[in-house]
Amino acid sequence: MIDLKKHIGIALAYFLVVALMGVLLRFYVVTSLPFNYKFLLHAHSHTALLGWIYLGLATLIYKIFLSVAEKSKHYKRIFLFTNICILGMLVTFPIQGYALFSIIFSTLFLFASYWFAWFSIKHIPPHFKNRFSWKLIKTSLWYLVISSLGPWAIGGVMATLGTESIWYKTSIYFYLHFQYNGWFILALLGVLFYIFEEKGIQFDPEKLKSFFLLLNFGVLFTLFLSALWFVPPIVFYLVGLAGAVAQGLAFYELYLLLKDHFPRVQKSFAPGAFFLLKIAGGLLVAKLLIQLFSAHPYVARLAFQLKDFVIGYLHLVFLGIVITTLLAFLNYFKLIKIPKSFIWTFIFSLATTELLVFYNAFALWLKLPFISNYYMLLAILSLSFPIAVSILFFKNIFPEYSKNG
Repeated sequence: MIDLKKHIGIALAYFLVVALMGVLLRFYVVTSLPFNYKFLLHAHSHTALLGWIYLGLATLIYKIFLSVAEKSKHYKRIFLFTNICILGMLVTFPIQGYALFSIIFSTLFLFASYWFAWFSIKHIPPHFKNRFSWKLIKTSLWYLVISSLGPWAIGGVMATLGTESIWYKTSIYFYLHFQYNGWFILALLGVLFYIFEEKGIQFDPEKLKSFFLLLNFGVLFTLFLSALWFVPPIVFYLVGLAGAVAQGLAFYELYLLLKDHFPRVQKSFAPGAFFLLKIAGGLLVAKLLIQLFSAHPYVARLAFQLKDFVIGYLHLVFLGIVITTLLAFLNYFKLIKIPKSFIWTFIFSLATTELLVFYNAFALWLKLPFISNYYMLLAILSLSFPIAVSILFFKNIFPEYSKNG
């Protein structure tokens, strides 16, 4: 047997490290700190996506679908190898950025992700194979593999065309797109449908098919929205818009599918966890609207010129949608406890920093009054992130730390 709570404990430790690195990055702008900003930024992003979110999702998938396959020794080896890669990146990226050793560890991580995807698809128990929830999980794993084409391309682009080439940023955006729109969101949807299935709730197969096709059409064609920054031919905008519309329709169909059943499922969630799901749902609507607007050439150019729009959007997706949903599901499956103090501190952190970042972008765009000491205020407010994650971490790793949390 594997103690999956320990695995999540390791993922939470990465989450705490990510939060601390985020604060350092924010304070770097307002004071002199002895590190390379870009190097730490690489460590921050890699640890967030691959240390915290990846391990959280992988653990959920193993617990739900694969723990009965009696392949615990195999999974332990995958988990150990994955963590060696993550720790290697965590150590080497702040020291050298993209260089020999960090590239070695990040490349090895790609093989670790292939190993996990193969393991999951190979050893899925037969009684799960025809479930819609597994169909979503399996597709998410394929998107995980597809996303890795971005990092493979980056190495070749850096060696031949350099970091100033449009293909360098395009490779990064390709990777990010299929990570959060494909791997992360479809995996979370798979977990969501599993919960409904376990409650004995059945759905119209034709409606599920329509939702699945629209969802994947949206994932594939919104990729073109990530290429609008270099002002491509107009067909890119049209295809990106079609993808944004399809994704919006997919989630509208999802809402119609689930709305009548949520009251029944809500009873199984702790109030705090369900509150996080509601926040994720609201921010998902915001994400879908932003995508629609970003297909317009003017808005696409604006987002490229004002980086705060992109930073705010990515944080909205990762912190506001993916992480809140992941935490709610980890709590549902009793892998973590979520203290109320964490929820309110985390929501305060997310709301205040996102408002500041987006207001700064709008101020630059619309010539609005600037907030005095904006960067210092943003850095100070960002301190609440590691405070929130520390509460979550210590509550779960050392339960006696906050018995009333």
